[in-house]
Amino acid sequence: MAEATEKPLNFIEQIIEDDLAAGKNDGRVLTRFPPEPNGYLHIGHAKSICLNFGVAQRYGGKTNLRFDDTNPVTEETEYVESIKADVKWLGFDWAEELYASDYFDQLYEFAIKLIKKGLAYVDDSTSEEMAAMKGTPTVAGINSPYRERTIEENLDLFVRMKNGEFAEGTRVLRAKINMASTNMLMRDPIIYRIKFATHHRTGDKWCIYPMYDFAHGQSDSIEQITHSICTLEFVPHRELYDWCIESLEIFPSKQYEFARLNLSYAITSKRKLLQLVNENFVTGWDDPRMPTISGMRRRGYTPEAIREFCDRIGIAKRDNLIDVSLLEFCVREHLNKVATRVMAVLDPIKVVITNYPEGKVEELTAENNPEDHESGSRIMPFSREILIEKEDFMENPTKKYFRLGPGLMVRLKHAYIIKCDDVVKDENGEIIELHCSYIENSRSGNDTSGINVKGTIHWVSEAQAVDAEVRLYDRLFKVEDPSREDGDFKEYLNPESLQVITAKVEPALKNATLGTPYQFLRKGYFCLDPDSTTDKLVFNKTVGLKDTWAKEAGK
Repeated sequence: MAEATEKPLNFIEQIIEDDLAAGKNDGRVLTRFPPEPNGYLHIGHAKSICLNFGVAQRYGGKTNLRFDDTNPVTEETEYVESIKADVKWLGFDWAEELYASDYFDQLYEFAIKLIKKGLAYVDDSTSEEMAAMKGTPTVAGINSPYRERTIEENLDLFVRMKNGEFAEGTRVLRAKINMASTNMLMRDPIIYRIKFATHHRTGDKWCIYPMYDFAHGQSDSIEQITHSICTLEFVPHRELYDWCIESLEIFPSKQYEFARLNLSYAITSKRKLLQLVNENFVTGWDDPRMPTISGMRRRGYTPEAIREFCDRIGIAKRDNLIDVSLLEFCVREHLNKVATRVMAVLDPIKVVITNYPEGKVEELTAENNPEDHESGSRIMPFSREILIEKEDFMENPTKKYFRLGPGLMVRLKHAYIIKCDDVVKDENGEIIELHCSYIENSRSGNDTSGINVKGTIHWVSEAQAVDAEVRLYDRLFKVEDPSREDGDFKEYLNPESLQVITAKVEPALKNATLGTPYQFLRKGYFCLDPDSTTDKLVFNKTVGLKDTWAKEAGK
């Protein structure tokens, strides 16, 4: 039994506690995470992973990772490996790695058992004929003309289906349930179909494959899963789940449903995500704009932040749209604790400190993270010629502008106070250089100048600065819920979701490593991209320091 906590139980936890109190399943808790390996996992899967693994951990149980690989046409080993990597990256370990294909022989025997009990039959109808006979939610269906085949005939035909004697689409095996059921899924659903395709694990051994609804519950039962947790779209499937288990008289796994995660400004349909990949709207499944776990990892999101996000949104029984700003808040909150502070100038303008000695280079000490004093410090070079952000200078400053302007003073982070004395322009009147003077005794940590300034800006020493490609990512869609919009969802892609610039960064970033988060002071959180080489640094923007979308919406 779990220890008492202040946080109320969600309804899944309450079910488990009630089962444990009643002595069900011999006190066991065994859940499973059952992805189909037909794409990369997305943020919705992260919620399911955190729930299935989390509740099992809480109650001293275990979780199986089981791949629902019953459709050889769409499934690939690449997806299997990516899914395993994502689950581990999120911080979870599974008890057993299993596959629905592990049970193909047993599932086939289950189908034989249903036929022998008169509960399944081979149907020669076309898919169009079966659809026409199925009826509507308010009109009962019509029995197939093949529904009353004898057990012997069904057994013979099903074995011949297995042996590859029939072409795809010519025959299926259907459960014999009730063509008048109010649940359309119970109107003699297909449980096996012919498919001549090479399976990623079983090769060409099989040419018939079980449908999801037939494989899922039975796989749960074979593994003796105690709590089969699915999303709400599987509520209508639960009746068939239970019917199969009861008809086969096998271990009674139970299905429970929770609300799936729908994230604003994103889509989580694998089919649509695959379309974005195949049509080159994104660079791949791990494009940092994608809602995939691999994309979020590449963007610099942390597993701690994603787990916190899943915990905050909780487990509900009704679907709703979760604001992506909450996810970004969780990312920002965690990165603030762990990110190394560095300086990078994204849109540089040159500053010449005219009274600083030519050729002199000072080594200034900068703390890596003020939130973590054990993170150490680094050396930053300071010289006569530096670069600052263009937006940190205003030729005609407003009353409450506290950065640099003619005659104004500002502090350079970790360095000195400087004053703008002159503005240099080209023949077109564009500002190309600022001439400033520095206050010699105003160095940070040893300031005896007595001068107080309200603004502090970041900078880099021009001679030692390193070029870096910086990819500024924004939301992939420009509407809150693209899945609900009319027309082609791709019409709602945000054309400004990626901006690529060349920035100047401090030389310490030459030693940047993959997986290490960085805060570019005053600009946001960034991480090194795998595209980086020894000759070219590439950084991805993870998230800004503030929610700029909320600011825009409030205008």
